[in-house]
Amino acid sequence: MRAATSQPNSATTSAPRYQRKALFAAAIGYGLDGFDLLILSFALSGIIASFGLSDVRAGSLSTITLLGAVLGGIVFGALADRLGRVKVLTWTVIIFAVFTGLSSLAQGYWDLAVYRFIAGIGIGGEFGIGMALAAEAVKADQRARATSWVGVGFQLGVFAAAVVSGPVIAAWGWRALFVIGLFPALFAFVIRRGVEEPETFVRSQQDEGGGAEAKDHESFAAKLRALVKDRATVKITVALTILTTVQNFGYFGIITWLPNYLSEQMDLGVTKGSLWTAVTVIGMLAGILIFGQVADRLGRRPAFRIFQGGAIVSILVYSQLRDPSALLAGGFFMGAFANGMLGGHGALLAEMYPTAIRATAQNVIFNIGRALGGLAPMVIALLAGSLGFGFALALLPLIYVIQFLAMFLLPEKRGVELE
Repeated sequence: MRAATSQPNSATTSAPRYQRKALFAAAIGYGLDGFDLLILSFALSGIIASFGLSDVRAGSLSTITLLGAVLGGIVFGALADRLGRVKVLTWTVIIFAVFTGLSSLAQGYWDLAVYRFIAGIGIGGEFGIGMALAAEAVKADQRARATSWVGVGFQLGVFAAAVVSGPVIAAWGWRALFVIGLFPALFAFVIRRGVEEPETFVRSQQDEGGGAEAKDHESFAAKLRALVKDRATVKITVALTILTTVQNFGYFGIITWLPNYLSEQMDLGVTKGSLWTAVTVIGMLAGILIFGQVADRLGRRPAFRIFQGGAIVSILVYSQLRDPSALLAGGFFMGAFANGMLGGHGALLAEMYPTAIRATAQNVIFNIGRALGGLAPMVIALLAGSLGFGFALALLPLIYVIQFLAMFLLPEKRGVELE
């Protein structure tokens, strides 16, 4: 038997106050995800020193975390479509917070890898559930801005990690960063008590017989098959997988090694490297907010194409910079264009699939992209080892050309009501 779904008052869930609460819960949940992923990047130097790891093996810890996210995305996405967005979001926060905290106790590569994989399982649920919650909580003409705010939450988490990591490592060492990761578990209870399920989800459950026994089409396997049910859906799923893979490859390729590159190869040191990275993250924040406005006003395709072109140019320019002031300014623009599209993926994915499989689609597709994109830290490390980080970075614009071409496979659904 499926757990009974709470039935919020229609007027309550459509009110601006509810929309703000839902967006806040989704944004903070995804923000905790961003904080967790970046503290690993800042901890890498200490982990390498403590356990005697190569750069490639240390970079694999990010990849392992993201592989766990794929499993978590599949499981928790399907559960969120069946049991509710808010309830399952709570579970994911608790899982990743606990195993992030346990990472501080690691005695070597293998137990740390296990902690990171399980933390990744929790992390994997948050993007899709948060984006589905945000998309379903607002009006159609505000959808890209709403999902962009969830993306902003992620970057605020990244920004917080960039600001606190240097001082925390200097004072207490890399393990202290993972101890901080325990605190988000407390937030899980705030999510569960303060936000109801969105009306769109509850209505969908009622239409399917929400309190009755689960039907065949509600099984995990059936939800996954629905992502490739016909030729048109296959085209959409393939295109979105390409988009999310490029998004994640570009992001993790830049952010995982940027602190190390700035502090060591550019001789800025840990503290300045953290501040320069923080400016890049501020650029990412600005880019996400601008993208949401452009996508809601001009359409999804024009917004993506503007930002894809900007990513190609800004990354190429940044890879050639050597002056600290130029790196500071260039990092802002690179961050804005390379990661500004993040919130747009949430809107695109929400619009391409019906409510019954929306969280599944969001999580499965984005986390497949995140797993493939998660190869970036190792790929960049291998390229940088023989060719230098600047050259490796200069190759990244090639992936945005692929993303540009994939946009031709997607229909424009700006302002369309969710199914």
